[in-house]
Amino acid sequence: MASKKIRSLRELYQDDPQRADALLFGRVPHGDRRGFLRGAGLAAMGATLGAAIPFHRFMPSGLIPVALAETTEEFVLEGKDGLIVLNDRPINAETPAHLLDDDVTPTARHFVRNNGIVPDNTSAEGWKLVIDGEVERPLELTIEDLKSQFEVVEYALQLECGGNGRAGFNPPAKGNQWTLGAIGNSKWTGVRLKDVLEKAGVKPSAVYTGHFGADTHLSGDPDKQALSRGMPIEKALDPYNLIAFQQNGQDLHPLNGAPLRLVVPGWPGSCSQKWLTRIWVRDRKHDGSKMEVPSYSVPAYPVAPGTDVPEADFVTIHSMPVKSMITSPQSGETLEPGQKSLALRGHAWAGDAGITKVEISNDFGATWSEATLKPLMNPYSWVTFESEVSFPTHGYYEIWARATDENGIAQPFAAPWNPKGYLNNAMHRIAVMVPRA
Repeated sequence: MASKKIRSLRELYQDDPQRADALLFGRVPHGDRRGFLRGAGLAAMGATLGAAIPFHRFMPSGLIPVALAETTEEFVLEGKDGLIVLNDRPINAETPAHLLDDDVTPTARHFVRNNGIVPDNTSAEGWKLVIDGEVERPLELTIEDLKSQFEVVEYALQLECGGNGRAGFNPPAKGNQWTLGAIGNSKWTGVRLKDVLEKAGVKPSAVYTGHFGADTHLSGDPDKQALSRGMPIEKALDPYNLIAFQQNGQDLHPLNGAPLRLVVPGWPGSCSQKWLTRIWVRDRKHDGSKMEVPSYSVPAYPVAPGTDVPEADFVTIHSMPVKSMITSPQSGETLEPGQKSLALRGHAWAGDAGITKVEISNDFGATWSEATLKPLMNPYSWVTFESEVSFPTHGYYEIWARATDENGIAQPFAAPWNPKGYLNNAMHRIAVMVPRA
């Protein structure tokens, strides 16, 4: 019988951690990893990492040292800085964690998530937005109408792809293999969706919105939609949803939806329709492209990895889960000789909820210390955390970050598996080397 092909180090460890340790570092006696890490296995792992592991006794079984699991390949799109391109048809690109250190994400470092072909014309001139359906007064508005008829506001808003973190699931899920960087927290300028809907006069029969953009289906068929999702009317009336025409004080980047887009913070980025042309207020749940199961849906109950889940048992994703990311230092950093501490920074967010704390560990989760949270810019912005991390001796360390939201929900070490690879909010880990003095 042919041996199973191992597609990645991550898959190797998730399928058979004992075999992974044996293949990489030598025999694991009686399946006892802690015993293994007291002997030759520890020396082999340390040699591979290039340093000793002071807190090796706390390493969970099957843990992949993050320094081994990480790979990077930078690829620059026009108007973008250091993004990693995952796909070019459609264009999708994420931002390495260390390039997301700013409290406000620069446009050049905001991720790109497309489902179809970017429209040829992204000029604001002549662009029109239609509001129709279950409203008393259907509207047809230019961008100038939006600016002149409604209050223009600016908010820092976190926007995350529902599949961010998909690369961390096993069995692998089809789709773009996002790692961490399908998240951004830019300042968006526009008008409140709530104000526009209220001017149109939302009828009591309104249940859901349906969103439409000018992008075209990959097939080129004009009768097919690339993406048309929506949200319950209660969420649509949240005052922090924007119809946006600027990002960070400048016109939108074409890959980020110029000249007009929705920004629906806290929910999957697919709700934030780009190249926005129409909002259809409906008397039922929207049934546009990518609203059907299993798109942007997860099982209504926990399932074992690889489970075949009936379509009737899926639920549509609403609020995104609690999550955090270390942005400084960059994973893999080596301290200066004699340096025994470093300053740590990162961000945390939790969909519709607020963040109450972020905890840091440098001993594989044996102990935790609480980071300092900077003041929140506004609701639905991510919060920046800062900490000082000390190291008792030289060697290989992993720094882990764990955020907790206002509902008391904390990030897990590993997120529950689901067939489409959504909502991976596992704790972020980075590698740090402390050399001999």
